[in-house]
Amino acid sequence: MKKIIFIAIAITSGTLLHAQDTFNFTFNHMALSVKDVHASADFYKKVLQLTEITNRTGHPARRWFSLGEDKELHLISDLKEPVTINKAVHLALTTKNFDAFVNRLREMKINFSDWPGKPNTVNIRADGIKQIFFQDIDGYWIEVNSVKE
Repeated sequence: MKKIIFIAIAITSGTLLHAQDTFNFTFNHMALSVKDVHASADFYKKVLQLTEITNRTGHPARRWFSLGEDKELHLISDLKEPVTINKAVHLALTTKNFDAFVNRLREMKINFSDWPGKPNTVNIRADGIKQIFFQDIDGYWIEVNSVKE
């Protein structure tokens, strides 16, 4: 009887331990539904200077870009559903060259704002990080942050 109780406890404990396993997810990619994949690809190449990578699907209405560290941005133009966009849903990037990037946006006449929406204003968070927000040609919000000094 003691063996049966011991085996039952061991099986139950193993099941409980297994149920507590974590999946240890890591970020892989973000996909955006865009109107014109080529115009959007040009925007991400010119403004953010992202490097285009091989679109492993081979689908011509898709373009892929590297976000560094094996992270990717996928632009997809073959879906026809309308997209609802608000500022809370955004792509956030960090750069060591924050001030130079803000100057680049100004030179390119691309409007940016702080979080509340004040034009041409840099927001400084409570932790000292500078940030701005701007939109791509499809209206998607992009947040750019400075690094913590």
